[in-house]
Amino acid sequence: MAAANTRTSSGKTSRTTNTRKSTTSAAKDAIALLKADHKLVDQMFNDFESAKADTRKQALVGKIILALKVHTQIEEEIFYPACRGEIDDDMLDEAKVEHQSAKDLIAQIEGMSVGDELYDAKVTVLGEYIRHHVKEEEGEMFPAARKADLDLKALGQQMQTRKAELEREMKAQVQ
Repeated sequence: MAAANTRTSSGKTSRTTNTRKSTTSAAKDAIALLKADHKLVDQMFNDFESAKADTRKQALVGKIILALKVHTQIEEEIFYPACRGEIDDDMLDEAKVEHQSAKDLIAQIEGMSVGDELYDAKVTVLGEYIRHHVKEEEGEMFPAARKADLDLKALGQQMQTRKAELEREMKAQVQ
């Protein structure tokens, strides 16, 4: 929490503490965690679209791919199984197919270098796939999950723990 000095009406200085929760340390429910990931990845795709330098594009694509791999894994390992039988299973099946399409495109991008023919196009199409997937999750799946009898807070904690593990593992593999 951040502390700040403020002046009281009597002119004295008092120390106040900002009680706003940090997005990194505060426990989020599963849907809030996934939505935060969606927002972050969308911003990275926007940054890629406006990037000019190859080094910037390469760095962004590395971050996008890491974020998507971690995100899809926590959804597939934790969130989707928890939702199975609680919401329309067809939605979950479609989401898994969409994940596989994204994974296939990610594998193609990982086998390329910035500047290769179709590199930018493949990253752009990946962004379009992901935006479509996010629209369906946030518009259909997440509202259904909120109505279901799920402990979204506990799921969120489990997902956050697994996310941190995966990020450490995947970053170590890259180095």
